[in-house]
Amino acid sequence: MTDQTVFLRLGPFTAALTTPFADVVAQLKLLYPPQFFPKSADFADFHVALLPGKGLRRVFRPQARFLIDGHAHFKPLPRSQALPLVEWGLNYAIAGLAHQYLIVHAAAIEKNGRVAILPGAPGAGKSTLTAGLIYRGWRLLSDELALIRRSDGQIVPLARPVNLKNESIALMQRFAPSAVFSAPAHDTAKGTVALMRAPEDSLVKVGQAAPSGWIIFPQWRKGEPARLTPFSKPAGLVELGHNAMNYSLHEAQGFELLADIFAGSGCYRFTYGDLNEAASAMNALAAA
Repeated sequence: MTDQTVFLRLGPFTAALTTPFADVVAQLKLLYPPQFFPKSADFADFHVALLPGKGLRRVFRPQARFLIDGHAHFKPLPRSQALPLVEWGLNYAIAGLAHQYLIVHAAAIEKNGRVAILPGAPGAGKSTLTAGLIYRGWRLLSDELALIRRSDGQIVPLARPVNLKNESIALMQRFAPSAVFSAPAHDTAKGTVALMRAPEDSLVKVGQAAPSGWIIFPQWRKGEPARLTPFSKPAGLVELGHNAMNYSLHEAQGFELLADIFAGSGCYRFTYGDLNEAASAMNALAAA
């Protein structure tokens, strides 16, 4: 196997990925448009590598390793999980190094010029809701990491693939039959995982930041109707602070930035059990 280095645009960042795994590069080119792969770059924010396992792990139960600046921050994973490992590793690199932004573990989607920030604990249905809404008129800024610009509080797009798990994969394939998916990776720590390409409108507008309009805490509940419930802004500020990945580094400025965002945004809890109902409720909120 021969190593190759590809440059990948990730919103405001450029990553240089070195790997011998041609099939992973092919999957990335399925999930990102051609303009996200510049032939060269004067500067790369992240230098990462996806490499085979060491020793016998190259051939016996082969593994994949992800390195950032030559250092491994994760245990190797089975070779069959190499593609999601790249996406998870890039998330880790952005969250750990891009401190020019306040970074919140949340999805971010935009409609009518305003962004809904969707924090969510694992299992809350954040990614499924995000995936559904971006195929019902919303623009994807991010599925996992909301980048808040410190100078003006606007949310900066990443527009990377949406990470879907288990039953959500088949659900989204039915809900958005035109969507492009990676091959599923089975038996990961999160179960079966597949990546869904962002819609073209989100990819074309990846350079367009937007201000927050709503902070919405979603929760999927089987069989329940879609319901938006106003939520206390002070309580929401505390909860969002717990989801901010570099909050302590920004100290008072980070608190003031989040407080300003809450002051200018609606704050809600959102329960849903059906994606079509969820889309109707969220579109009505954006229209109002």
